[in-house]
Amino acid sequence: MLQGASEDSELTIHVANDPGDDVGLPHEAGDWWTIHTGEAPVIATAIHNGHAVRPEVADDLALGEQDRLREEDPFTEYTTRDVPNRIICHHSRFEFDLNRARDEAIYVRPEQSWGLKVWKEQPSASEVEASLSSYDEYYAMLRFTLERMQRRHGHFVLLDIHSYNHRRDGPDAPPRDEVEAPEINIGTFSMDRARWAGVVDPFIEHLRSSRLAGRAPDVRENVAFQGKGEQTRFVHTNFPTTGCAIAIEFKKMFMDEWTGQPDRVVLDDLRQMIRTSLPVLEQALGSQ
Repeated sequence: MLQGASEDSELTIHVANDPGDDVGLPHEAGDWWTIHTGEAPVIATAIHNGHAVRPEVADDLALGEQDRLREEDPFTEYTTRDVPNRIICHHSRFEFDLNRARDEAIYVRPEQSWGLKVWKEQPSASEVEASLSSYDEYYAMLRFTLERMQRRHGHFVLLDIHSYNHRRDGPDAPPRDEVEAPEINIGTFSMDRARWAGVVDPFIEHLRSSRLAGRAPDVRENVAFQGKGEQTRFVHTNFPTTGCAIAIEFKKMFMDEWTGQPDRVVLDDLRQMIRTSLPVLEQALGSQ
C-alpha cells in the first residue's frame, strides 16, 4: 500500500457522518490518495470518495459540510476493497475534481457545481495552482500505474466507480424517476465500444445476474450518465488498444444522501458484485 502525500502541506479532514464501523477508510491527514497494487489486470478507483481539503481552501469555501458531502461519493471506496489494484482519493472534489478536464477542475461558477456557490470569493491564482499541482500529480501517478499494468498483463480494465444523487429535491420529496435513474449506470461514451464489447457486455451481464437486497439490480448503459468524465477519457486516449475504462455510477440507494448514513446490506452487495466480477473481467481480457 502506498499513500501519496504532500511534504509541505497538510489536509484538514472533516468527517461529517461517522458510520461507526469499517465502511470508512482510515488514512493520515496529509494523504492525497491511497494506492494498493497487486497481480491482476483489473484496477478500481474511487476518485470522488474523499472529503478532505487543504486548510487555506477550507477557509475560503462558502459551501457547508453537509452540502459538500451530499455531492461527494462517500463509501464508494468500500465497494473496491477486494480489487487487488485500487486507488482511493482523499481530496474533496470541491477542492479539485479529478474527473473534469484540467481547466474545469476547479468549480469557479455555480453552473459547474449543480448551481451551488462553492467559494466565498474567487480563489486566488496561487490557490488554484496549488490544487492543480495535486491534479497533475494524480494523473502522472495514474499513467505510471497503468503503464506498469500494461507491461505485466498486456491489457487492463479500470473500474471508475462513482455514485449519484436521486433525491436531489429534498429528503421528503419524490425521488428521481426510475426510468432515467438506474440503480447501476454503466458509462461507455469515451471507449471504442466495438473493440471492448467482449469485456463490457459480460461485465454488464454479470451485474444483472447478481443480487441487490435480495433481487436483481437495474443495470443500464448510458442512461443517467454516459461516462464522459476525464479519467475514462484519459485511459482511452493514452491506452487506446490496451486499456478499457468502465465508468460505474451507483445510485445512492446504499445511503441516505441527506443524512449521510450508509446501508451496510446494500454496500456489502455492491462490494460482492465488484469482487465476483474479477474472474469475469480477467477471462474476457484473455480473449482480447
